[in-house]
Amino acid sequence: MSDDSVLWLLGDQLNPDLDALSDADAVLLIEAHGFADRKPYHAHKLTLVFSAMRHFRDRLRDRGHDVTYLRAESFGDGLDRFFGEEFAGAPGDADLRLMRPASHGAGDRFRELVAERGGSLELLDNELFWTTPADWHEWAGEPDGEAAGLIVGEDGSADRRYRQENWYRHVRRETGVLMDGDEPVGGEWNYDDLNRETPPDDWEPPERPRFDPDDLTRETHAWVRERFDTWGSDSLDGFAWPVTRGEARAALDAFVRDRLPSFGRYEDAMVEGEPFLSHSLLSPAINLGLLNPREPVRAVEVAYEDRGVEPGAYDPEEDGGIDPNATPLDDFGSGRASVAGAAPVPLNAAEGFVRQVLGWREFTRHVYREAMPALAAANRLEQSADLPPAYWDGDTDMRCLSEAVGHVREHGYAHHVERLMVLSNVALLYGTDPAELNEWFHLGFVDAYHWVTTPNVVAMGSFGTDVLSSKPYAASGSYVNRMSDYCASCPYAVSRTTGEGACPLNALYWDFLAENEETLRGTGRMGLMYSHLDDKSDSELAAIRERASTVRKLAADGEL
Repeated sequence: MSDDSVLWLLGDQLNPDLDALSDADAVLLIEAHGFADRKPYHAHKLTLVFSAMRHFRDRLRDRGHDVTYLRAESFGDGLDRFFGEEFAGAPGDADLRLMRPASHGAGDRFRELVAERGGSLELLDNELFWTTPADWHEWAGEPDGEAAGLIVGEDGSADRRYRQENWYRHVRRETGVLMDGDEPVGGEWNYDDLNRETPPDDWEPPERPRFDPDDLTRETHAWVRERFDTWGSDSLDGFAWPVTRGEARAALDAFVRDRLPSFGRYEDAMVEGEPFLSHSLLSPAINLGLLNPREPVRAVEVAYEDRGVEPGAYDPEEDGGIDPNATPLDDFGSGRASVAGAAPVPLNAAEGFVRQVLGWREFTRHVYREAMPALAAANRLEQSADLPPAYWDGDTDMRCLSEAVGHVREHGYAHHVERLMVLSNVALLYGTDPAELNEWFHLGFVDAYHWVTTPNVVAMGSFGTDVLSSKPYAASGSYVNRMSDYCASCPYAVSRTTGEGACPLNALYWDFLAENEETLRGTGRMGLMYSHLDDKSDSELAAIRERASTVRKLAADGEL
């Protein structure tokens, strides 16, 4: 056996500062294309992934690493070439090491592929998550290193249930993030009640950071357009995602400096014509590995230490703006992008972002590990409808849906409230098969991977299982009206439930509750909604069911 140690890195492990790289004699990267032949992915997603991989290859070579970069239809084909042709030693003489992939079963499948070719594969802890499976098992009260034995039954019910808030508080204590000894900074764990405002008409969000595509990205994009059948915009004009670690760190500094101050207050808002608002836009870089999740969390924590104010104390509507002549400090990418004239960071903004990354991202990754493979097929409410055509073409008079789908078609992105309370909510009330909705998210979003979408879409958005939420996130038009300005320009009347021209969400919502009463009435926090349903007369319910039926037919026919 050769003494060479080869580190195999995947396309979502693109961090040049990994500890695993320090003692690797060589690096293997396989750019596998077959997955993109099978389904119509968003052109920006494919461009982002393949361009980031190719830039990463060049960065490693510039730093002196011996990199084998193979383009192949599948990982198996790539390994055939590696062991048969590309590897400097004799075939089968490579000891490969790989950070355990996030997708279910991928590590074991890759180990089998390597073994079939005479090699060996050691699976390492994945450095691009903050917490480990052992951390999770300890928190859950299980023996260190052992699986939870979580079972999701055929009816979608889980034999164990996890709640993010409990995990979030635990991991804050363990990491010390935004902590004052044993207590949270500010005395509260959660400032959600301060993060539900909608901005006034004259407020303009900070400019989105842009990274002009270089020659390699342009070459990659042209190849993607020629090579694959894609979905969504295939114009490079709207592509502005970071494809290198340097760009990702610049995006982090831009968020901390310019967008974080107003992020919290307007975190849940939806505004017509504004896909990004003050959101960080860092999830693609984090999920590719260009940023380690510790970096944005610590950067936000440092920003709060430098510029922090009490929760809700900063009003972005009264802000004088950022000094255009100011520049970040030399400590680039550290979060110390405190510049002259930079706005203060309220605690509700810092905590809200930390909860997204340190809390929710880590939580859903572990729930995915524990609940797969049953999680992917969970369908507690037995939903079976095909996704309406509007999700593919954006052609609908429903302003909330056309806006959200339009954002995905144009940018491969929509922020978290649009994902949950519009895109998932409409599909849930309509009766869409959770697996089909999950695939749509996976194809369309630049930051989507199976481990990301499955718990968020199947479990949370579709309530396919109760493993991580006690109730479905279902809402009528009143929620959209409260959190957005969409309803003001929508031809459907949000104030009406039945009859032609009534908001489709209203009838779908009450029909959804009636249809799933046996499963949902006793579910946590649903009692109030069912008390309202009980107040409706038989004639009113009949009109609701008739309107809901009409809405579903219009949606199925692409005429909603």
